[in-house]
Amino acid sequence: MKAVGFAGFSGAGKTHLVERLIPALKLRGLRVSVVKHAHHKFDIDHPGKDTYRHREAGAFEVVVASDRRLALIREFEQPAELSVHQLIAELYDGVDWVLVEGFKQSSLLKVEVWRAAVGKPARYPDDDFIVAIATDSPAQLPQETLRPVLDLNDPDAVAQWLVDNGDRFDYDAEKYT
Repeated sequence: MKAVGFAGFSGAGKTHLVERLIPALKLRGLRVSVVKHAHHKFDIDHPGKDTYRHREAGAFEVVVASDRRLALIREFEQPAELSVHQLIAELYDGVDWVLVEGFKQSSLLKVEVWRAAVGKPARYPDDDFIVAIATDSPAQLPQETLRPVLDLNDPDAVAQWLVDNGDRFDYDAEKYT
C-alpha cells in the first residue's frame, strides 16, 4: 500500500484535488481509499435509523453492511484524537493508494495544496514531510523550492507524478505500531 497526505489551509482545494485524483488513479487500475480528518463533531448516521438507535442505546461500535457497502461507527466515551497511522490501520489491506486529507502535522509524506488567493502562508519551508506543492499560482510561491511544483488544476498530472514516484510512498505499518 502507498499513502500520501494532502495538507493545506481551508479553501486551498484539498478536497477538490483528492476528489479528482480518485478517478484518475482508478483509471490506472488502482484501488484507492481516503482518510479524512474532521475538525468538528460530525455524524454520518441519522435519527430514526436502526444504527442511530443502536448508538443512542449505548453501543460502542455499530457495523452495518449490505452486499455493496460496509460502515463502522465507533463512539468514544472520552474524546480521542486518533493518529493518521491508527486510521490507516483500520483500512482494508487490499488497497493500492491511501489519500489522506488533513493531518497536516503527521509524519506522513504530503503534497501541500497552496493557493495564493487564500492568503495563507505556505507550510513547505518548515515541514520536511512535504515532498511536493500543488498550486494554481507557482509564480507566487513565497519561497523558492527544489520540491516538484504540480499543477493543482491538472489532477491527471498529479496522479501520474504519484504513480511515477510511488516507491517513495510505500507505507510500512510496522514502523508506526
